[in-house]
Amino acid sequence: MPTARPAWEDPLFFRSRDVGETRTFFDPFGLRFDPIGSDRTLDARFDGQPLSGIYLSFVQFGAAAMLRANWETGYAIKIPLRDGFEAVSRHGVVSCALSEAAVLSPTTEIATRSEPEATRLSIGLDRDIVVQHLAALLGTAPDAPLEFATALSLKEGNGRSLRRFARLAVAELKRLDTILRDPMTAQAFREFLMAALLLRHPHNYSEQLRRLERPLTPRDIKRAIDYIEANLGGAIGLPEIAAAAGVPGRTLLQHFREFKGTSPMRYLRTARYERVREALRRAEPEESVTEIAGRWGFGHLGRFSVEYRRRFGEPPSQTLRRRKTMVAVSDCPTANAPSYAGARNHT
Repeated sequence: MPTARPAWEDPLFFRSRDVGETRTFFDPFGLRFDPIGSDRTLDARFDGQPLSGIYLSFVQFGAAAMLRANWETGYAIKIPLRDGFEAVSRHGVVSCALSEAAVLSPTTEIATRSEPEATRLSIGLDRDIVVQHLAALLGTAPDAPLEFATALSLKEGNGRSLRRFARLAVAELKRLDTILRDPMTAQAFREFLMAALLLRHPHNYSEQLRRLERPLTPRDIKRAIDYIEANLGGAIGLPEIAAAAGVPGRTLLQHFREFKGTSPMRYLRTARYERVREALRRAEPEESVTEIAGRWGFGHLGRFSVEYRRRFGEPPSQTLRRRKTMVAVSDCPTANAPSYAGARNHT
């Protein structure tokens, strides 16, 4: 059977056929590597990319192998790309074939047993950021460690969406001009992952989130909107917005949709585009599209321009050019002069 192609093209961050070298590589991550059976087919491959509180990584060993870990620093979603592996925890064994992934929590020791040609993608999430997001949804700090159910079905719904978005993110990260390098886009991707896990995947706070029924008044929505409008140029997310509104994030999400027909983060993105359009219409002659877009948090000009045109029916350069034309005409000495030619025609 041919070896699966790695998720990232060569050169990989790490590749080795030596057991000792592979153990040394994984040890600083709190991972103990051991081949299972013969190690003659070992071909350890690893690559990864950090992304604003997220770490996307790819691993393949060639040989059957075991990784033992105590996940003290973060949560992880392990998605099989080829063949399978088993995730072993105190809750039992989860067989992760192509139809099932594993969600690992830092509250329990985990071991993964990989089949010889198994290839998997891992999404690592910073523990403090996940807990902060949970606290925003609850409206209070959690009083016990957050622990997710280990098994995640990839056949439908939440799991299928996570796998699709993770693979798209990997493909995007190969590109030098990817929008995922933009801090606000990376944060939006992180917010999506947090919501997918905390609101759609079972954990020990799921029932508490479902019971939240505190009513949200228009005044609370106004506080959220006022905060968004005052911080359009900053890297804000749901935790900050919920704190400003004074309500749990879960409630904010539900009732924001009821009153505004959208989510807080979509409202934020729309407001940023509206503010950019207003700024382009009032631009000074020396200002550029890049400068104005950057002022409101858009760092990837190409993607920004595509979305701007989709929203407003013209590229941002055209909006700015129309403004500069108006300024030039108003500054022309003859623009507002009386028409003497017309006067002569009536004498």
